[in-house]
Amino acid sequence: MQTALDLTVMLPPSAYDYGERSSGETHGVVLTKPHVVNLILDLAGYTADRDLASLSLLEPACGHGAFLVPAAERLIQSARRHDRDLLQIASAIRSYDIARDHVDRSRLAVAGALARLGLPHGDAERLAEAWIAHGDFLLTSQGRRFDAVVGNPPYVRIEQLSPELQEEYRQRYRSLYDRADLYVAFIERGLDLLAPGGVLSFICADRWTLNRYGAPLRRMLSRWFRVQCYVDLHRASPFESDVVAYPSIFAVSPGKTGSVPVATLRTASPEECEAASAALRGAPERGGVAVSEYPSWFEGDDPWVLSSPEHLEALRALEARFAPIEEVGGTRVGIGVATGNDRIYIVGDEVDIERDRLVPLVLRDQLDGGRVRDAGRFVINTFGDDGKVVNLEQYPKLAGYLRAHEAEIRKRYIAQRSAASWFRTIDRVVPELASAPKLLIPDIAGSNEVAYEEGRFLPHHNLYFVTSEAWDMEALGGLLSSRVALFFVWSYAVKMRGGYLRFQAQYLRRIRLPPPASVPEELIGDLRGSFRQRDFHRLDALALRAYGIDALPGFSFLDTRR
Repeated sequence: MQTALDLTVMLPPSAYDYGERSSGETHGVVLTKPHVVNLILDLAGYTADRDLASLSLLEPACGHGAFLVPAAERLIQSARRHDRDLLQIASAIRSYDIARDHVDRSRLAVAGALARLGLPHGDAERLAEAWIAHGDFLLTSQGRRFDAVVGNPPYVRIEQLSPELQEEYRQRYRSLYDRADLYVAFIERGLDLLAPGGVLSFICADRWTLNRYGAPLRRMLSRWFRVQCYVDLHRASPFESDVVAYPSIFAVSPGKTGSVPVATLRTASPEECEAASAALRGAPERGGVAVSEYPSWFEGDDPWVLSSPEHLEALRALEARFAPIEEVGGTRVGIGVATGNDRIYIVGDEVDIERDRLVPLVLRDQLDGGRVRDAGRFVINTFGDDGKVVNLEQYPKLAGYLRAHEAEIRKRYIAQRSAASWFRTIDRVVPELASAPKLLIPDIAGSNEVAYEEGRFLPHHNLYFVTSEAWDMEALGGLLSSRVALFFVWSYAVKMRGGYLRFQAQYLRRIRLPPPASVPEELIGDLRGSFRQRDFHRLDALALRAYGIDALPGFSFLDTRR
């Protein structure tokens, strides 16, 4: 049954084939524990003591009904308390899902919950059918706004979507920027549908709060919405299954953000979630839940750095005094070469290809104690000095090698997009970078594992590099190996399970540096020597001197420097 309030829309089913995780579960489906759902409903103000029949709730991706069942139970309890009949709650809830089996499963779960509360089975089934629709929430036109928007939106990377669906979504949602996750569009659409006094309360991965693709959404929130509260779940387990994502809960309403309470949950147990609900809704006793009050929030598209007010104050003080790394001494941060198929394009010395088509390559496993071990690896260079792909007729050995693997090479997206240059690597291979002295930093590590490469190898895509015109590279390596440099990355970077960080270019570029000329020669020499000796305790102390500070606030990290 479809209400007259909206028009459900979907593309053909094939457009929604996101694939499966290694666990066998469908991408996008992550089930939230019941007590965490209750916390989210509480923060949205969807509580049984209110007259919920006079309000409207939206759950944009019903999944298996984790949010809908407790929401329906609260609605029935409220209706009885406020003497409402079934006709008055027929349009009180709206939910969608693109998967027919999810819709059927949620309807069955909701109808069962209503029947257990004493509703006749026919009425329970009719309500469940009216509340839950088979359709694409992101494409469906709504004829109303909602007082509560709650849920756990799908976790799907934009590149996993079909080209037609990507195009349709990107045309509609300005938040789908760069390599955004689909949940960003769900947040944007949910915000658009809020009633003037409504609240959006979601749980999802927190990457959008810090990284580049979240910038348009953060800007939108800063301009038009009030962040009511934020819950950090990094150390907790809020989901029924194990997922490699650090989640958070946030509650947002139309308006301007003032002070914001930020809670940190250790376990997200039923007792802790209940205590957090009370604390964040203004109860005087906070029940042992760690809550920090941020007197002001972040402006524009600034990342939400939410470690503690003390950490934020120290970070802002450093940022006020020092320029970003790429504005100091002709310093550049970049990422190594991506091929699209390493098995084919990364070869050993024994390969029978013209030697000027091979560029020495360094991968992460070749970094050892701050230096590079030569593993005899090369990347095939399919580009000429002019930046265009080479003429294979001029390189018969290369042509023979590539054609032997042509079927597999042509499966790559880059080959399908440009048939004439089907054999090219994703990135252009630039031999000149191989000859430049550089610092190499792995993408994922517990801390800043910086290695010096004297100018022999091109870095692989799993390594980031730093070059500089003015810095002594080993002295710079010493600074970048310090806790001070790590503090910048730790503040902004995505944090992963096991205490690991992403050292992506967008986070490395957050590092601030003193001008090379402001660092005394003696200190430069000490930094260089300690970097060579891998004396990280001394490097930490030398970096404090270079930045002119006595200490940093304590911060927890997995020290993998060696």
